[in-house]
Formats: sequence, structure tokens, C-alpha cells
Amino acid sequence: MGNTNILLVGVGGQGILLASEVMSEVFRRAGFDVKKSEVHGMAQRGGIVSSHVRFGEKVYSPMIEEGDADIMLSFELMEALRWEHYLKPDAFLATSNVRMVPPICNSGKIVYPDNTAEKLEEIRPEARILDIESTLREVGNSKVTNVIMLGVLSTILKIPEDSWLDVVKEAVPAKLVDVNLKAFTAGRAFMTKN
Repeated sequence: MGNTNILLVGVGGQGILLASEVMSEVFRRAGFDVKKSEVHGMAQRGGIVSSHVRFGEKVYSPMIEEGDADIMLSFELMEALRWEHYLKPDAFLATSNVRMVPPICNSGKIVYPDNTAEKLEEIRPEARILDIESTLREVGNSKVTNVIMLGVLSTILKIPEDSWLDVVKEAVPAKLVDVNLKAFTAGRAFMTKN
């Protein structure tokens, strides 16, 4: 079996770095070699952020080449469209429907299209566009997109759910464990709905 390449994309403040830490720890405990790399955007909050996580028997580089990602989790809708070219043709793509216009759009360098979801579906008809906005309201915390996406990811990898839950519990502050476990369960539910 070769390495699995996972790309996380979004904007600052969405918890991408915590998600990559949790994933890496889950993979390490499952016995895999893991490498990760993060790219921080122009601002801690609102700047574009990506994280490359690679795991397998032996991983030599943390960076995913364009066209080589097996999985992409996008925490923000436009970022899915902007990073789509990193995916293999048969890759899994799940994206949040959340729209957080990054400050770079104010510079005119990037235009945030009104029909982002439609454009993404044209290129990647198999993309899962998840109603994260509604789920955040149901869960009662606007800052758990990252753990919802980990729940989604946990359904497509052959690592026991308990392994994910253990690491999530350790990674978040004690007072936020319950809401994060609820978020994780909500993420798993996206993949079991018809």
C-alpha cells in the first residue's frame, strides 16, 4: 500500500492546524509513518491556510505535489475550488458550505465568485458539499468546523472511531470536550446520510 495524501484547506481561525495535529497523532498511534506541513496565510485570522498530511509505511516528504492528493477537506467553499487541482482524478473531496471571504479578495488579486458551489460541482461532480453552517448551529459552537471535518474523514479511513475520539478528547480543552465530541459525531453523520 502506498502513502495516503490528505490536504486540508481554509482560512485562518478555522482550526486547520489543530485538525492536522489530531490527524497526525491518530495516524501515528495506528502505526503509520506521518509527515505534515502547514502554510499560514497572510494573517492569523482570515488568511489562507493549508496543511499537507501524508501517512503510510514510510513517508519521505511532507509536501503533496499538484495532482497527487487522495483526500481534500476544505473548511471554506472557495478554497475547495482554488485547491482542486491538487487532487487525483478519483480523489475524495468534502467541503464546507461556509463562505469566509479572505482579506486577499479585498486586494483584487482573487475574486470570490457568487456561484462557487456550481463551479466546483462542474469540475468535481462527486464533491461532497456539506451544510456545515446548519451543523454549527445545531452543535452550538461556531468554532468546531475542524472537528466536524475530522468526523467526515474518520468514515473513509480504516482506523477505529475510538482512536479518533481518544485523540480529540486529549487535543481540546476539557471544558470543550463535549461540544467537540458532538461535532465529531455530526461529521460522521454527514457520511451515513443517504
